[in-house]
Amino acid sequence: MQGKIAVCFPLDVFMRPTNDPRPRTVVLLQYTGIGDLIWHIHYFKMIAEQSQNGQVTVVAQPSTLTRAFIGKEPWVEAVIDHDHRPRRGEKRKGRHAGLAGMWRMAKQLKDGCFDRIILFSGRPSRGLIAGLSGIPTRMGFGYNPVQRMFLNKGPFIQAYKGQSLAVYPEASDFMVAHGFCKEAVVPRMEPPAELVTQMQARLAHLPRPLYAFAIGTSETHKQWGIDNFAELARRLIEQGSGVVLLGGPAEVQLAKAIEAKVPQSAKHGLAVVTDAPVLGSAAALRVADVCVGNDTGMINVAAAVCTPSFVLIGPRGTLDQDPQFMHNVRASKLSDITVDQVLTLIQAAANGTL
Repeated sequence: MQGKIAVCFPLDVFMRPTNDPRPRTVVLLQYTGIGDLIWHIHYFKMIAEQSQNGQVTVVAQPSTLTRAFIGKEPWVEAVIDHDHRPRRGEKRKGRHAGLAGMWRMAKQLKDGCFDRIILFSGRPSRGLIAGLSGIPTRMGFGYNPVQRMFLNKGPFIQAYKGQSLAVYPEASDFMVAHGFCKEAVVPRMEPPAELVTQMQARLAHLPRPLYAFAIGTSETHKQWGIDNFAELARRLIEQGSGVVLLGGPAEVQLAKAIEAKVPQSAKHGLAVVTDAPVLGSAAALRVADVCVGNDTGMINVAAAVCTPSFVLIGPRGTLDQDPQFMHNVRASKLSDITVDQVLTLIQAAANGTL
């Protein structure tokens, strides 16, 4: 059943008087993942600093959990869900899918009376939404000539062609091109102190060093596997370390399956955290000494909270937004990455010898 898409601002928010001459700004994030959001948060905040009342409205797909991560930040005026591509399991058409959905999104933006829309996207469809909204200033990547038809403020950037995943390099190039920053900025976030304190208490019984496993993934081809995670946990615990299996509600059964394969003699060093809010999970990652996991949002959160992180990336584009804390574990196939290989890498990081 399709319901109305939540928008977290009071009805009069767009009508409040202001003497601030800076443009009322809405930013639109094209991408669907938590990691995608993490790479953009610091850039959205920089745009807010040059926008009316020091705030921006953020349009993002619900799967990014934008509201949970930044909905209460003082520089975020509102969060609007772009219900463009629901998860496969929802088995429904998004409210903003197709031409009719694009028109609905454009009308919602038009009703916001924004002065400026900034698209973190090179897709023509997002350009069309901006054009239909009638927002006076329309900015976007513009590397697609069709998208440029709907934009009216350059400069535009070139599509990224390197070995990294393109999302972060393109966002960085766009921000630099428009003068919002002088160079690419490494993503960072600070979990609420009270949640960090709670996680420290919750995980205090585990031995150190403490390894967090980011076990979830949005696609099966990115999953390293139950057996691999269970074997890695067993070996770490038997060598005197602690392990926390970290995920959300979607990973409850996966965590149970991994836990079931860890022998009883090693259970004392294992904890499962699948019931925390996303900022609670970020706090758990802050408490951990090292994170290892699939190419999933939480591995990017781990690096953003300055925990050394190892993403089991296989043959795909690498995550290179943070040379200090993010490490790519590559192979011709994901299944070729062995427990021995990962164990050596993460223990070196925990010991400070990487």
